[in-house]
This record gives sequence, C-alpha cells and structure tokens, in this order.
Amino acid sequence: MKIKIDLNGTKEIDVEKGTTALEIFTHLNPQSNRKPIAARFNGSLIDLSLPIEDEGILQYVTFDDEEGKFVYWHSTSHVMAQAVKRLFPDAKLAIGPAISDGFYYDFYTKKTFSPDDMKKIEKEMKKIIKEGQSFERTVISKDEAISLFTEEKENFKLELINELEGDISIYKNAEFVDLCRGPHVPRTSYISAYKLLSISGSYWRGDEKRESLQRIYGVSFETKEELKKHLHKLQEAKERDHRKLGKELGLFSTMGEAGPGLILWHPKGATLRRIIEDYWKDEHLKKGYELVITPHIAKSGLWRTSGHYDYYLENMFTFKINNNEYVIKPMNCPGHILIYKSKIHSYRDLPIRYAELGTVARNELSGVLHGLLRVQEFTQDDAHIFCMEEQIEDEILGVLRFARSIMNTFGFQNLNYELSVRDPDNKDKYAGFDKDWEKAEASLVKALEAEKLDYKRMEGEAVFYGPKIDIQMYDALGRKWQGPTIQFDFNLPGRFDVTYVGKDGNQHNVFIVHRTILGSIERFIGTLIEHYKGDFPVWLSPVQVRIMTITDKSIDYAERVNNTLIPHHFRTEVDKRNEKIDLKVREAEKERIPYMAIIGEREEKENTVSIRERHRKNRGSFSIVDLIEELNEKCKKKT
Repeated sequence: MKIKIDLNGTKEIDVEKGTTALEIFTHLNPQSNRKPIAARFNGSLIDLSLPIEDEGILQYVTFDDEEGKFVYWHSTSHVMAQAVKRLFPDAKLAIGPAISDGFYYDFYTKKTFSPDDMKKIEKEMKKIIKEGQSFERTVISKDEAISLFTEEKENFKLELINELEGDISIYKNAEFVDLCRGPHVPRTSYISAYKLLSISGSYWRGDEKRESLQRIYGVSFETKEELKKHLHKLQEAKERDHRKLGKELGLFSTMGEAGPGLILWHPKGATLRRIIEDYWKDEHLKKGYELVITPHIAKSGLWRTSGHYDYYLENMFTFKINNNEYVIKPMNCPGHILIYKSKIHSYRDLPIRYAELGTVARNELSGVLHGLLRVQEFTQDDAHIFCMEEQIEDEILGVLRFARSIMNTFGFQNLNYELSVRDPDNKDKYAGFDKDWEKAEASLVKALEAEKLDYKRMEGEAVFYGPKIDIQMYDALGRKWQGPTIQFDFNLPGRFDVTYVGKDGNQHNVFIVHRTILGSIERFIGTLIEHYKGDFPVWLSPVQVRIMTITDKSIDYAERVNNTLIPHHFRTEVDKRNEKIDLKVREAEKERIPYMAIIGEREEKENTVSIRERHRKNRGSFSIVDLIEELNEKCKKKT
C-alpha cells in the first residue's frame, strides 16, 4: 500500500507503507553535506529505522541541527556506558543524557575512575564503534522491563521504571541494553571523533542524601577537525573560567567559613559591581522607573499569599522570631506589590514602574553551586510595571528596546530570543483567563516583530502565571548565557487584589509585567568576566590607570599625576615599589590594567607620561591633558 510523504514541505513522494526514513533518504540528495542521523516525522523526532505507517511530513535531522547533536551525543553516551560495563562489569548504570555541549553518564561503582581508566574506556569505545552495532529500539511492558533490569541488577534503572506508566522503551546494541526514549543514530559506526573530557562526583537524582556517583563527561563530532576546534574552544573556556580569573584579579572569593554559595566581594570586585549598579540606576531613572528598596525578610504570611510558601518552600530560608515565622525573601515581587498597594491609584497614575537591586536568598543544593553563576544569595535587578491593558504593548516594546540597549552597551551584540507560551492542550495548568493570555502573548509577539527580531516559539515553556520573552546572550566563544526576561504575571495581581480606579470610577485589575535585564548581578558579572577574559573595557575596569615609577626619584611626580587624574573620577593606582619596571609591567598585564602610565626622569622633565596600553606595545609620550581626554572619550562611549 502506498502512502504520501511530504519531504520538508518541498517535495511529495509515494512510498510503500512501512518504509523506513533511512530507506527514503537513501534515494534522495540530502539538503546538507552531512548525512541524516535521525528524522522528524510530523514534528516528532524518530529513529531512521522506524517504519513509517502514516502519511505526513518527513524531515532530515543532521548534526547541523541542535536536535541532531543531541541524538549524536546521546548515542555516544550509550557507547561509553557499554565500554564501561565491558571493562568494569560491577559498575551500575544511572543516567546518561546529552547536554548542551556533549554528554555524560553517571555510574555507581566502588572503584574510583582515573585518567588511565578514561584512556581504556576510549580504547574500548573505538572497538564498539568499529563493530558497527545497530541501535535497536524495542517497546516492552513495564513488567518485562522490571524483569529485564532485575536480571541485570540495575537498581537505578528499576527505580526509574517503577515511576513510569504504560509500556517502556529500551535500546539494545549487542550485549548492552538501556532504558531510553531515544532516538539514536542507526549504528555505532556513525560515531566518528570523540573524546572523554573529565570525571566528577554527583549524587543520584541530585540529592546529596542519596548514593554518590561518578560522572564521566565527553563530546563527539562527525569529523576530527570539528573535535579539534571544540577542544581548543574548551581550553579557551578553561582560561576564561570566572572562578580562576576572579581569584587572579582579586574580584571575589568563596570561603568555607562563610558557607557554600556565598560570595565575598573584594575591593576590586566591589568596585566593578558598583560601576554596573550605578549605570543600571542611572539608565532606569532616565526611562521613568522609580527605585525602591524592600526588606530582606518578611513574615511567612506574605509568602503564603503570594503562593511561594506552598510551591517553593524547599528553596526558601525560614526562621522564627517571637513565635512568628519569617522568610528571607527569595523574590522581590511581593514587596513591590505592597508598595503599590500602600495607596489608591487611578488610571492617571499608570504606568508605574518600580525597580530594585534586591538581594534574595534561595536554598540551593550544594552540588549545583558554581562560582558566581549559581549561588545561594544574589542580587536581582527586578522591576515591575503596573499598567492598564491598553498600555501593555507600549510597555513591552519599551522594555525590549531597553534590554537590548543595555546588553549592547556591555558588549553583547549577538542575542537569541525565545517566546515561552502555554501548552495549548493543557490550559488548565495555567493561571489567568484565555483573553489575558491571548492579549499578553500578542503584545510580546508584536514587540518582537516591531523590532524585526527572529524568535523561537516555545510551547509549554511558559510558567504557570504568564507568558514571557527570554533573551540569551552569546559571549566571545559563542556560548549562550541567560539574559533579560520579560514576564507577564496573572497570578499575583489576583492573589493580592492589585487594582486601579478607572475613568468610570470603578476598580479594575492591573496588569503586571515582571522583568529583569541583568538578572542576577552575580551571574552577570561571572558572564562578563568570561566574555572579556578579564580584559574589561576601560569604563568597567576596577583600575583604569596604574602609574609606575622607574626609580624612587619619580615618586613625587607620580603622586602629582595621580592627584591630577583623581578629580576626573578615574580609578588609579600608583606602583612606587623599588622593583624593575619590566616586572611592574608584567604584573599590570597579568592584572588586565588597561593603561600603564610609566614615569621616569624624562617624563617628569617634560610633564608627560609614557603610555603602554594593555596587550599592546608602548604608545609613546602623552601629555596629562591628552591622557585625560582619551580616557574620558572611552568612558563616555563605553568602548
């Protein structure tokens, strides 16, 4: 029996019912120079070996596609796990997903994996790949799955199976079998260039009270050249690691005595943070925001009203004072709402824009804490816009333009946009009425289209209380980082009865737009450190000019130069140590100081300084006036 297959919406062909995607693609020229490794049929990702029984749209999935990379990396994780089981039969399988830049697999074993073991595993993987084993998908009953993994003595898999309903999907290649939804590449021989990268500890299901596991990370590519480029990028990322640079540049530290995930800002780090926060405040005041400050703690009743107590308690720090329970705030939203409700507002007052650099605390598992990127206490650049329905579109467009402008100022020109909306098939899971969601979504779409921005629609990714725009920024290595968020909230206005008096004299519901631009100040600074590799532009540099003396005879002149620069609000230091100038320059370069003003007898005589710019040769003699003019220009343009 023949069925019609639409290929990528460009060509329609008739094929025999039960023909596999691989068989169909074999007779056609792929759209890319890469061979297909999976397929998308009627929107669902499938194995190339799956027989196609119905008519529909069939699309290539290659390594060029994001989904293709995940299929490729997930398949490689299975090969790695198979190699581990061959070499270390007592090892128990946990999970082995593809991640944003490769894959990992977690194992439970009394043996501690070593770098030599990784080499052995890579060697065994090579054998498995050379064997060209087929990835075979089978659907079995839950009872059959329990029986199979009981026989294999895979307790972690059994725990997962017991939580599933209905039939179970497994994949088998040669002697290796794994619980898996797939899809996978057709055969192990599809995997070409791979590398195991590191070993780390983890906990089963991320719970530090559960079993300790060993996690092996890896990555794979279709060509050795791509793998080589990726490994170079990883090395570059290692050199940019904000934890390493933060220590070297004297920006911040974490100390066990203080507690995990709590940041100690050193003078230079505090200076960097102040520069960012001052700029943030100035720009918000220009845009009509009013700055507010809310308490770090509040009675638990406030969080019961907001809903956080019921749904977020495990991430909140609570304590008691005189038998009253208090919460260290995990969010700033309720505080802003209380400020709004402290007086009656009419339609003439709206929109009202409150903004705060509010420090919040969240109880995170120690295993997920990571430098500045994931901490237990951080400062959010929160803002809430209280507006009428007819003001929504203008406010959303204004926030989108504002967010893009600030990101560009900090050096993030390449941005990615996602529109997170409701799951249309499960509307009951979301707060608010259909008309509110439709109006909110339309306003988000209109703003994106007004700015001619490409975006990806993410159905089912909205939080329960409203749709949102998520903006990710690409750094110098092309990595995506979390950035601004523009979020509607249909939950809190109802819970707190947030209203305004309309032209008709009646009470009307306020629309609340929640937005962050920098997000977590800590995470944003971590991003900046890695993006610039510590080489901050002049306007952001904690120290902009280091004045260095060649001999002690020039100390007085160096101090006079410094006293000339300070009134212009430049951040300066004087290095008057009795050390060789070459050593002083090397240290300044290592500390990423943008300008080095070298002073000797000649400079003092001519009333000049000899300028060396970071990572550049000497630029020669500058008058103090010329140096001030250049610094002012760079700071003004924020270049």
